[in-house]
Amino acid sequence: MLINKDSLKVRGIDNFTSYITEVEYGYNKLWGSDSGRNLAGTNSGTLVGIFPKIKVSFRKLSQQELEAIAPILDNATQWVTYYDPVLKRLYEMDTYTGDWATANRNTFSNVAHANESFDISFIANRKRPSR
Repeated sequence: MLINKDSLKVRGIDNFTSYITEVEYGYNKLWGSDSGRNLAGTNSGTLVGIFPKIKVSFRKLSQQELEAIAPILDNATQWVTYYDPVLKRLYEMDTYTGDWATANRNTFSNVAHANESFDISFIANRKRPSR
């Protein structure tokens, strides 16, 4: 939940919210191998936990901005702080990212923001704690 400019941070990227146009928060359930429906159609199983996934849409970035954030996006893990509506507080989590790609238009022009917008997902490495 984006409640102010400091409610979503990626460690190593200053003013992170100034780079983004949209953020989507997912609270994905991971079920144990004993989960599923029986022949009567009743669902049962073990909920391993909720693993938050934050999908971020970046605005068009300048070369310097992209060069500043690219190494952090390429790291094996990132530390992300976000406001969690279940925990009712800022929560810091260790994440990994999905793939990301940028497209260029007007590659040889003097346009300051030649990189097109792109998306990336920050996915929790550990389950979110219980309240």
